[in-house]
Amino acid sequence: MYAPEEISPRLDAALSRKFGSAQVADLARLTGGATKLTYSFTAALDGPRRKFILQLSPASKVVDPTAGLTPRIAGDQDAAIMIEAAKLGVKVPGVRYVTAPDDGLGAGYVTDFVEGETLGPRILRDEKFAAARGKLAAQSGEALAAIHRIDKAALPFLKEQDALGQVRAYRALVDHYKHWLPALALGLRWAEDNAPRRAKSTVVHGDFRTGNLIVGEDGLRAVLDWEVAQISDPMQDLGWLCVKTWRFGGPQPVGGFGAREDLFVAYERASGTRVDPKQVLFWEAFGSVKWSIMCLRKGLRYRDGTEEISVEQSAIGRRVEEPLWDFLNLIEGRS
Repeated sequence: MYAPEEISPRLDAALSRKFGSAQVADLARLTGGATKLTYSFTAALDGPRRKFILQLSPASKVVDPTAGLTPRIAGDQDAAIMIEAAKLGVKVPGVRYVTAPDDGLGAGYVTDFVEGETLGPRILRDEKFAAARGKLAAQSGEALAAIHRIDKAALPFLKEQDALGQVRAYRALVDHYKHWLPALALGLRWAEDNAPRRAKSTVVHGDFRTGNLIVGEDGLRAVLDWEVAQISDPMQDLGWLCVKTWRFGGPQPVGGFGAREDLFVAYERASGTRVDPKQVLFWEAFGSVKWSIMCLRKGLRYRDGTEEISVEQSAIGRRVEEPLWDFLNLIEGRS
């Protein structure tokens, strides 16, 4: 991937071709995000100079032997989903530009900068977000209802995978890394036995949770990180938002900030679809199993040469057992 001093002139040239003299400046790499490189910069695209965001998906130099087991999209596909979501009123950063091969930047896109907070602990503890916390569960339900109305035909690149397909995909990941734990084996067996067999199939965000939402004092301002979107059971998104990991120590089951009832009522009102709490519970429980395997995968990808070992990856990898404990508590009625 290019250094910032290489990216800035290439980005300026690309944006200038579309908007005239873009005058890109102040390019800076931002922290956060495990799969994309994120930069802020200023430019004059269609008026006074203001702040924008550039996100790039770095191309891997090696073949990932686990690629394709779980969804992963990048570049123009990621932007295409946000454009479709915006048409239905989902709050997303406005997509201003999608990179082209001759830009020399790789797969990526430019969006408007949205002011707000993404860090879960701050959203859940800072007093200035107190009023927002009271709205977020309902706002999340409304946003998810709109996401699930996105026309599947407009996004033909999305991977379709029902509950049972996902269970088998995550089992294949564990088989690949050969790091079996008794609780993990139990979790996958439970998920296979309890997977919904007759669920609806819609576009799902796949990672709708605290940490991937921009929140202001007025509540939800933008939904981020669409790179694992797919076609699946819409109840998956509701359950994932309730996974204990994404509560960041908050007291409420929905993202640490709200009640399940508020999420469900808002979703039903906005979608016209009844929520099956048992189905959501499956996705919440399986979500903890999935997160455990994601941690395992993150900690062991260095074996395939797909990622360099680092303190961050090792720290994520060692969390394998924490979500399994959450899973066991949940299926025994302690949420």
